[in-house]
Amino acid sequence: MSRIDDRLAELGLVLPEPVAPVANYVPYVISGNLVFISGQVSIGPGGLITGKLGADLDLEKGVEAAHACGVNLIAQLRAACGGDLDRVTRVVKLGGFVNSTPDFTDQPKVVNGCSDLMVAVFADKGRHARAAVGAPALPLNAAVEVDGVFEID
Repeated sequence: MSRIDDRLAELGLVLPEPVAPVANYVPYVISGNLVFISGQVSIGPGGLITGKLGADLDLEKGVEAAHACGVNLIAQLRAACGGDLDRVTRVVKLGGFVNSTPDFTDQPKVVNGCSDLMVAVFADKGRHARAAVGAPALPLNAAVEVDGVFEID
């Protein structure tokens, strides 16, 4: 077992099989030592977390949705690394999109569900630049979608 696999086990996280693309794109692209992972929606163990923050969903459910996005990002990253997450040298940047009402302004708190996971799994290598923005709608009515850029060796 790798160091990161050990950390995932300590956190009680089991990575799902990477989600297949639902349109004309690939799940990730490797360019040099960077892995660009397409947006991952809020699919958790109970299925797709849907709804709009500020209307159907509260902050706690939004954080859970962003955490699910993070788990899916790591699953795609594992595939990109040939199964070896110890190859990750840095979480570079996350882009978080929150399905929210116009008056909802806690997008950064929602996307912390993903950011906190990256730091929990990758420690200091998990600290990253980030955007957290509101969106009037997301594919499949997902509550949250997050894409990411990762550095690998």
